[in-house]
Amino acid sequence: MTEIFVGVDAAKEYSTAQGIDRDSKKLFYLRFTMDAVGFAELKRTIVKHADDLGKVTVAMESTGCYHINLFSFLCSEGIRCVVVNPLLITNFAKLSLRKTKTDKKDALTIAQFLVANEGSLQSQALSRDTQDLRDLARERESLTMLIASMKIDIRRLLQTTFPELESLCKKTLCFTFCSASRQRD
Repeated sequence: MTEIFVGVDAAKEYSTAQGIDRDSKKLFYLRFTMDAVGFAELKRTIVKHADDLGKVTVAMESTGCYHINLFSFLCSEGIRCVVVNPLLITNFAKLSLRKTKTDKKDALTIAQFLVANEGSLQSQALSRDTQDLRDLARERESLTMLIASMKIDIRRLLQTTFPELESLCKKTLCFTFCSASRQRD
């Protein structure tokens, strides 16, 4: 059973962590760098407040790539971690009617979300290979969309610059190329 809930607002260079207990009593606040030194500082801070790392749960929003190294580090240290959809945190924050938005308050909101939803959140550690495959698939999808967009731009520019090109292509070998290119899109 979790005794310490840690919300982390992950960012590129510096992140913030807020530790609370089951009654939302603040235990610690830490601003740390997103490197090995900062990760070790976060672990030391957690260890100071927890006699058993098995009773600690850390939650962070999915922030593109910024949370991945921290998530991997904490999982490898035996700390239960969950990555939460940022939309869930935003909707949860709206319930509290909080008007201001700071990194410190965001970390606290994530920790409070963790307390409120402890039973419904699942910890899932992804292997490095699985994460690499996901990143590769996303990159492929991005490149495919970029290529399609470029083809559309080239066609538009050619049509504007050389409107007679299409009619010329129909009479030549270009027609085959132009037709094949359209069918693939």
